[in-house]
Amino acid sequence: MSDNNMQYNGQKRRKQKRRSYQMFIPVLFAVVMIAGIFYLLFSEGNSRESIIVNPADSQPGLVVSGDMQEENVESNTPHPSNTDNDWNLTLVNKWNPLPENYALTLVEVPGGEKVDERIYEPLMEMLEAAKEDNWNQLPKVVSGYRTQETQQQLYDEKIAEYKQQGYSDTEAVEQAEQWVAVPGCSEHQLGIAVDINGATYDLYFWLQENSYKYGFIFRYPAGKTDITGTAEEVWHYRYVGVEAATEMYEQGLCLEEYLEKERLS
Repeated sequence: MSDNNMQYNGQKRRKQKRRSYQMFIPVLFAVVMIAGIFYLLFSEGNSRESIIVNPADSQPGLVVSGDMQEENVESNTPHPSNTDNDWNLTLVNKWNPLPENYALTLVEVPGGEKVDERIYEPLMEMLEAAKEDNWNQLPKVVSGYRTQETQQQLYDEKIAEYKQQGYSDTEAVEQAEQWVAVPGCSEHQLGIAVDINGATYDLYFWLQENSYKYGFIFRYPAGKTDITGTAEEVWHYRYVGVEAATEMYEQGLCLEEYLEKERLS
């Protein structure tokens, strides 16, 4: 083969390669674009973060971004709604610890705290309605769901605080338990109780008179300490559902009294 023919054939092969690359590039671009569209479609969804947890476990749970998934964590614990229709009336106090194998799904509220997803909407409705009596500011949830570790830390710190004031070990524990629940006996570990801060104290008067409309109760009134085992906490509200909350409000009952009344009826 002559040098001219070799040169011609070489040029021809290079042109064929260039044409092959030119045809491949649009195909590759189309594939990338389609993949990007599918990613956006499947990654969109609820912007709230949800966490499925079992408070009895040491691990905090599975974080799920985007659409809330129905899958539970890698434990055999069912979601409470699958086993207990009265999840909203679960009693947790110093005499009644958190039920075994209790699981819940958490969502974040404004400010960063998390609550059981089932109380998110009524809670936000209540906070929005309370703005008028809170200098037109949204009341802030300063404490929602707590892990066992967080509750233990708060408990230990409160005991240490009373010891520094000169109380004996026994006295410090007794004083601390009026304000901070024993780990495993806190409603905050249920994820359906919140501590609320406002711009003005008037907020608490509004909550006491209106929270039942949204399914929440003023959990620890001053006159019920011997029954609830907890000193008055004007900031602590717990979800029980509108029907139960209305009856408790109208009859002046705390949760313990309401459940006892239901048991006897």
